[in-house]
Amino acid sequence: EAIRLASLPPSETLAELSAQDPFGVRSFDSALKERETSLGRVLTQSEIRDMFPCPPPPERITLPDKRDHRKAEAFREGDDGSTFLFFQHLRKAGGTNFCSLAESNLPRSARPGYYCMPDWKWSGHETAGYLHDYTNDELVRRMKEDGFRVAGNEWDDLDPSRHFDLPAVFATSFRSPLDRALSQFRFECVEDRGCKMKDVETFWAKRWELHNIYSLTFADPRQGGGNRKRLLKSFDGTSPEDRKARAELLGNALDAVARFHLVLTMEWLAYAAPLVTSILGFLDTSALTKRVRPHIGQAKRDDGQERNTLGSAGIGKASWDPKEYLSSEQYNIMSEGLALDEVLTNAARRMFLERLVCEDHGKSGRRM
Repeated sequence: EAIRLASLPPSETLAELSAQDPFGVRSFDSALKERETSLGRVLTQSEIRDMFPCPPPPERITLPDKRDHRKAEAFREGDDGSTFLFFQHLRKAGGTNFCSLAESNLPRSARPGYYCMPDWKWSGHETAGYLHDYTNDELVRRMKEDGFRVAGNEWDDLDPSRHFDLPAVFATSFRSPLDRALSQFRFECVEDRGCKMKDVETFWAKRWELHNIYSLTFADPRQGGGNRKRLLKSFDGTSPEDRKARAELLGNALDAVARFHLVLTMEWLAYAAPLVTSILGFLDTSALTKRVRPHIGQAKRDDGQERNTLGSAGIGKASWDPKEYLSSEQYNIMSEGLALDEVLTNAARRMFLERLVCEDHGKSGRRM
């Protein structure tokens, strides 16, 4: 279903997601926000299961399970320190929260000093979050030499052809693609962190690499001689070749995400504790409900949102609403430029819910 949606023209993809909600996550999120707001609190796990019961096996997109659970078990048990946490950090999608989570549960010596990115040290403080060009052998050797147990990859694509061969447990966090894009504009440009563009129209027109960034990140079009710019041109194309290119890209990205042990969604981090503990063994999950903002000293926000007490509704209170901030024309332009990512994010949210309500999270966590 996801691949078929990707092959449609972007406007049709978005229309079908909105009208039919094929993954069942949009209606769930709307109902969740209403109930959180009505109750004035985060829901219990039992209440979540009442709202989203475990689907029958034929309807679950998480089956068959493609994760290597032996690696997750090795990480939880600590083994000899050689198994580490590979975090694919999608910008402005909860990555800093996740690093804070790791900091609360791993010894100081096991954590890279700069936002969980080990290459900050390896590059002599020149780069951070660029892990694609390190070979697997080099990554394993450097991680073990430094005793690091978490590696954040923020600016580079995942390489699904080889990264899954690493002795690692894989985690990532998604966010509504349009919310994420607007948040990046706010963070970099409006709050003066190196960006000089003050209107979102110019920002979006020039930052072509942000179009369908999730799909590109997980599919890594560099592999197999893929051409990123050619793919970008296919995003709104109508030829059979363009439709095929979009479907293949989304299919590859979806296959990669399904192999991640932990697929989180920023809007629902308040409900992720059972997954985090059962997969990673982390006992302190308080970071999941804290508002953690990188480089906050450069542009402090006094919005009263330091702690999220309303779950998905709380995330919305701290974010700019694209429908209010953007013109209707720009809203459509950016939405269509993120149509593949909307499909992937809907699928990722479905994975999160299925794993939350269908799986046994009774394993006790262990400190590393």
